[in-house]
Amino acid sequence: MKWFLPALVTLPLALWGCDGGSSPGYPVEVPEARLASTEARERGRELYLRHCALCHGGRADGVGVRRNLSSRPQDFTDPSWPERITAAEIYHVIREGRSGTAMASWKIFDEQQTWDLVAYLLSVAKHAG
Repeated sequence: MKWFLPALVTLPLALWGCDGGSSPGYPVEVPEARLASTEARERGRELYLRHCALCHGGRADGVGVRRNLSSRPQDFTDPSWPERITAAEIYHVIREGRSGTAMASWKIFDEQQTWDLVAYLLSVAKHAG
């Protein structure tokens, strides 16, 4: 019985860091030159239209064809959106998904493709505002 109380206290503390997708669980080096690349944004746009638009919408406004999702998809046209998230966090959400939402993990994309998507998504808000 002596182990029960410490386990009861330490288990929530151990699980506290497992927030299901708000920050990378591994180091991510942000390729700033790739994010600024017109070519990367275009590749990201093509990937987005092929794989993401169904939920997030063809205009990236969060209004896709799929309407029966457990949560509303992110509106990437909101100019304040990039102020609330970092490029590394966007990368992580694409790769790992976001717990408690309809955002699934997209590990079919390699690292370069994921950064291309990040570049495109960040550019959408800049062009919308």
